[in-house]
Amino acid sequence: MRADRTRSGRRGRALRFTLISALVPISLMLVQCGNSPNPAALAANSQANVQVVAKTNSQVASSDTFEDRFPAPQFRERFPAASESLLQRQMSDFSPKRAVQQQPQQAPYKVASLAPQVPYQRPPREDLTTLVSMKSSAFPYFGNNPASDAPFLNISKGDRRGHRSYSGRVFWQDETYNDSRVLMHVPEHFDVRKPGVIVVFFHGNGATLERDVRDRQLVPQQISDSGANAVLLAPQMAVDAADSSAGKFWQPGGLKRFMTESAEHLARLTGDPNNARAFADMPIVIVGYSGGFLPTAWSLEVGGISDRVRGVVLLDAVYGEMDKFASWIESHRSGFFVSSYTHYTARRDRELMSMLRQKGISVSEEMDGPLHPGSVVFVETGDGITHRDYVNRAWTQYPLKDVLVKMSATPALALTRVAATTSSVSGR
Repeated sequence: MRADRTRSGRRGRALRFTLISALVPISLMLVQCGNSPNPAALAANSQANVQVVAKTNSQVASSDTFEDRFPAPQFRERFPAASESLLQRQMSDFSPKRAVQQQPQQAPYKVASLAPQVPYQRPPREDLTTLVSMKSSAFPYFGNNPASDAPFLNISKGDRRGHRSYSGRVFWQDETYNDSRVLMHVPEHFDVRKPGVIVVFFHGNGATLERDVRDRQLVPQQISDSGANAVLLAPQMAVDAADSSAGKFWQPGGLKRFMTESAEHLARLTGDPNNARAFADMPIVIVGYSGGFLPTAWSLEVGGISDRVRGVVLLDAVYGEMDKFASWIESHRSGFFVSSYTHYTARRDRELMSMLRQKGISVSEEMDGPLHPGSVVFVETGDGITHRDYVNRAWTQYPLKDVLVKMSATPALALTRVAATTSSVSGR
């Protein structure tokens, strides 16, 4: 029994020794967790690793250095190039590879480029020319003819109504007096914030706005080429007919209503409804060509806003109504008056000159200087100048353009010349 206890004790001590021998290394490893590595051990391991790495690198090209594998960022990589925006470069730096391979389309304008270029340019403005239907335009007209105090539409045939002219010819309302459109033109250089003027153009007999006023007589183009801060209103009178009827411009306040409605349309045409107030106060120049003398004379007499009229230009147009023209000239010495004539109207122009001189009003017969407040000019044009082409060729080529240039040279007439002539209509 004693021998058995001795053997059993020996086995127990051996088992405890074995367990202790196994646990001591494990406990030492656990003690090292969370502590900094031993410097001596780290140096020994590093030396061993260097030897291993050196043996491995002997099989790799000697140029594969740290700088090769991790190059320092270059200036061009940190800042966008001329062909890319800052936003694009930032996205490409931090997006996955597949996003880099499928780059979005470039924006239509630059955001931040180091190249000396304009980031964004608006498309250049262009002249605005359009036809607008207006209630206050000359026609349709169902009132009386003030010359006879009889209804203007003085003839009928079935359901049709028409006007028998002084020559005896009949013009039907639905063909000749039913176009309420107005040709509006705003040059690309026009600035509503600067002093400007509205040109009201009354065309002559046998004309339409598109074929004659716009394309043949080039009235919108003359205004643009003058460089003056001016816009155009040209109402359709009798359509392609030998008739000078004034329609609604015969009525008291007719011109005033026309200008009030036009201000709203011009404001919308220029893109800002708030511009209506500026157009409603803007000075007016009335141009009457040939048969346009009649609406011009009545607008001055009963239009209701003759004080806004800064000038009157008659192009071979004094066929009558001399008393109305003389009255306006005498009572509006702050405006100017120009009448250019051929032999067709020479007798009446000379009669009007005589009337004015009898009133003590100075009259010039030369158109070689700037226009001033109170200027009254009569210019006779010589042989070879035809009545049909008078809007394009009178005392000079493009007389309407010349009037606006001379007018804008006088600050007292409240017209700003904002652009030099950049193109000539002579090539059209």
